Amino acid sequence: MTIIRQESLFDLHELYQLEPTQRFEAIFSAIDIEPIFALVTKKSRFGRPVELNYAAMIYSLVARITERIPFIKDLVKRLKNDLMFRLDCGFLVSDSVPSEAAYSRMITIISESNVLEDVQETIVHQAMTEGFISDDTVSIDATHFEAKDQAPPKEEKPKTEPKKRGRKSKEERDQWLVEKAEREANLPLYEKKIGDQLDVPIAELRAEIPQDPQWGVKKNSQGKNVFWYGYKAHLAVGTKSQYIFQSLLSSGNLNDGKAAIPLLKGIHERVPLTTLRYEVMDAGYDFEPIYTQIHRMGHQAVIAYNKRNEPEHIGFDKHFAPTCVREHSYRYDSFDKKYETLKYTRPSECKDCPLANEGLCQKVYKVKITTDLRKYTAPARGSKAWKTLFKRRTAVERVNAYLKEYFQLNNVRYRTGKRAKVHFDLVTLVYNASKLAVDRINASLNQQQAAA
Repeated sequence: MTIIRQESLFDLHELYQLEPTQRFEAIFSAIDIEPIFALVTKKSRFGRPVELNYAAMIYSLVARITERIPFIKDLVKRLKNDLMFRLDCGFLVSDSVPSEAAYSRMITIISESNVLEDVQETIVHQAMTEGFISDDTVSIDATHFEAKDQAPPKEEKPKTEPKKRGRKSKEERDQWLVEKAEREANLPLYEKKIGDQLDVPIAELRAEIPQDPQWGVKKNSQGKNVFWYGYKAHLAVGTKSQYIFQSLLSSGNLNDGKAAIPLLKGIHERVPLTTLRYEVMDAGYDFEPIYTQIHRMGHQAVIAYNKRNEPEHIGFDKHFAPTCVREHSYRYDSFDKKYETLKYTRPSECKDCPLANEGLCQKVYKVKITTDLRKYTAPARGSKAWKTLFKRRTAVERVNAYLKEYFQLNNVRYRTGKRAKVHFDLVTLVYNASKLAVDRINASLNQQQAAA
């Protein structure tokens, strides 16, 4: 039988001369993978294979996010069948394609550390050094995304004995108060009141946050409850640059306000940006300890007020501005940083008021914001400056949408909260790296146009 030899499309020499297309080079160059590489590199000759290209594996995980490849098995398949994609990720022609198990082992190692958070902070610092971040306002908000697993069946609670009717005796009440105090003292950090977080270090706050998938609920735009089983992503975003300054993953049932102080402390301690002045949030963050934390940072809070069965404040309007005898609101004038005082001036309606010269209404009204940090903010509630700043809150909503639509935040493929956090950290890392890459390209184009 005659053997027919099939001719190759190109010889082996030409195959080795192939160069990557540098399609992901702009994003890869924005990420310092050395800490990740040092973590996952094999330290001994025992265990997993030593011939794997771990740097290329890390880059391929980044490429998976940008290329929207849903599964690791699809990534492995793409690496096997697409030579140019494999070269773009940093693999050599002679390198073997890693298996799904190899990627799983690497993700398990990464999940045991906070290396992705450290790399992300490096990207933010690099963007600040290159002049791409000069924000004066940070917007904080949370968004939900579902877990891969279905929710476990609901456990039936054991029937409790009916409570004894009537007022407790003094001895019973004292005993009940002691037991209540002990129960509250033994609660996990994120089941206590928000104020208990104020004096806790940032490292402990991040370590104690619950990450297991849980049922969450929120109201949609129609006022109806929406339920999901999974997680929440808490983001602190620069409203001008739209970089993610700080991020947290939590269980889906965690109150949004309980993630605010860890984000604020992270900004204060890990984002050395001197231009920051304001923190903008919606009414879900209207808690006194959050205002206290922002005041300790030397910043101003711009948070929507959430009225909670509070009586009407006589002598003040709905924005807590003082009112005259005829209930016209004083106008916000300015804020004195030295004395932390808001200045209000007489309403315009008082010009023609017959009581203007009777001494019943004062011309200028001043109030210190420390009187009540929740009610008195700088700029004052209801003022044009306050409304302008509050509109910047939409920046974090845009970033939430970007992460879900383009960076696969909704595509969690892991079964535990610890591994889901790796996916979340990788998504926010790739987003910031993409922002830095785009800013660098735009800066280069602007320099070329200026030189032309």
